[in-house]
Amino acid sequence: MDRREALRILATGAALQLAPGNLLAALREARALAGAQAAPRALNPHQYDTVKAMAEMILPRTDTPGATDIGAAGFIDVILSAWCDERERTGFLNGLADVDGRSQTLFARNFVECSAVQQSEILTALGEKMEQEGRVHDQGHSPESPPEPERGFYPMLRQLTLTAYYTSEAGATEELNFQIIPDRHEGCVQIRSGKQGQESQ
Repeated sequence: MDRREALRILATGAALQLAPGNLLAALREARALAGAQAAPRALNPHQYDTVKAMAEMILPRTDTPGATDIGAAGFIDVILSAWCDERERTGFLNGLADVDGRSQTLFARNFVECSAVQQSEILTALGEKMEQEGRVHDQGHSPESPPEPERGFYPMLRQLTLTAYYTSEAGATEELNFQIIPDRHEGCVQIRSGKQGQESQ
């Protein structure tokens, strides 16, 4: 599966348990890269903090971990740097700049400096805009036509935040109730002893 197909699947909002196994493997690899990465590659520190704050508003900590707890911002940074092309990355960064533009217009401060109530007001406006754009998009496409990749910054942020959560150990085990099950059964595997080199069945 290539990067474009993977992004197309993520953009549809399809349930991750229905995603192809090779996509889930690629997402697990992205999570590992995010955990090993010393610093963001696609986002500067302010952009990273903005993504982190917005992701936490989308998936706040309750009786289960929130977006910050599972490293959603780091995961999003890896997707932006390793999966997205320059156009997609630029569109996302422009969207982040627009969020600060909105917050400056409304509250004379950047999004990360706003109160939780003010941040919620901005995200609500972005959500309403997303729904309006989605209705317009759906009216111009037949049910048979394949969905386009991300229609805008906020849908992309929401989907990547949810993907980060549901591919984390907490999201997979506590929310989706995933169980680790081998993908195949091999009944007659020879086992080699590490000391004697003997084989048994």
